[in-house]
Amino acid sequence: MKFLFERDTWQEVYDSMSKNKLRTGITMVGVWWGILLLIALLGAARGMENSFNRIFGDFATNSVFVWGQSTSMPFKGFQEGKRVRLKLSHVDKIKDNIEGIEFVVPRNRNQALVVRNFLSGTYGVNGDYPLLDKIQKKKMIRGRFINQNDINYNKKVAVISEDIYKQLFEKDENPIGAYVQMNSINFTVIGVFQNGNVNMGPTSDIHIPFTTFQQIYNEGDRIGWMVITGKPEYNIKQIEADTKLLLRNLNKIHPRDNRAFGSFNLGKEFAKITGFLTGMQFLTWFVGIATLIAGVFAIGNILLITVKERTKEIGVRRALGATPFEIKRQIVVEAVFLTMISGVLGIISGGWILIIIDKAWGQGDDATLVNASVSISVVFIALIILVILGTLIGLIPAFKATSVKPIEALREE
Repeated sequence: MKFLFERDTWQEVYDSMSKNKLRTGITMVGVWWGILLLIALLGAARGMENSFNRIFGDFATNSVFVWGQSTSMPFKGFQEGKRVRLKLSHVDKIKDNIEGIEFVVPRNRNQALVVRNFLSGTYGVNGDYPLLDKIQKKKMIRGRFINQNDINYNKKVAVISEDIYKQLFEKDENPIGAYVQMNSINFTVIGVFQNGNVNMGPTSDIHIPFTTFQQIYNEGDRIGWMVITGKPEYNIKQIEADTKLLLRNLNKIHPRDNRAFGSFNLGKEFAKITGFLTGMQFLTWFVGIATLIAGVFAIGNILLITVKERTKEIGVRRALGATPFEIKRQIVVEAVFLTMISGVLGIISGGWILIIIDKAWGQGDDATLVNASVSISVVFIALIILVILGTLIGLIPAFKATSVKPIEALREE
């Protein structure tokens, strides 16, 4: 490695490159473009992944939403079109009989006119359990979410969204402990949550205890829909199929009636997104490395031309005692140097492009590419690939240079 620190080594590299600056520059553009493309595409793919994670980050993605609809087949004396309603008693049966269940959360919803002083608005009111916060994490700005004590004692408390707070309260006013009126009943505000980036199901404007909701709206044992979350190691599509089959049996519905229950499988949709992102990253690596290889081959071709032009010089060096290894080593150093300089410039350019992307599409709540970036490890991998490719491609002109006998090289005109 001592030769790398010798002045003559780098003087020779400089002389070789400066003999035809235009040709050298054009050759380096191929590698520069390849690494720039790789960094920019990988950063954009990461930005898209971050965007999806921000959208779905508040949800347990291995979840399915199930609700009742109407039958499409007659069965056991019931006619087609029978209205199907989920019941609270179904929740325990699902937990006890379906393998892989982590949580089953029943939910209900209705509309209500919400009044505070002289301000009012019609909003969606959801009857919920504290367990919802584990499946769909609420970002609390003030106060707290519903707890088990609220459920046990049918408390008239409400957790409101940030939008409702802005509409019904003065700026910087503390809403905790204040009263809002729903259906002519006073509710105490116990928390304010930040609006999420996406809503699964109807908009969640207000949350009240599930038991309080059942009492106010006289729902009895009926529920609107349920959120079922599977354990990470279980297939949520299988859990969905098993749940629907069990519910058909409980409600005396034909086993092949696919209309009786509606569902939205968040786990399945999230898997599609994950698969798309994985495929995009693979395609990015493939395109980037293919472009790099093309650029490095261009460097190899230029070095072959350079070796041809330097045949007499190489003959003189051989005649003066230079070994074939020293000749090969010098040419390989030139190849690696060209690829490394091109690669570093490409990495810097790619970094600037990612900064521009972040400024243009990575800001605000509607950002499509959030924090488009690449990790240091990816940069190191790209540089290692460049060194390996530069070394391999440099061996071709290196062997060409040492294949000519000294006496024949000296005769070369």
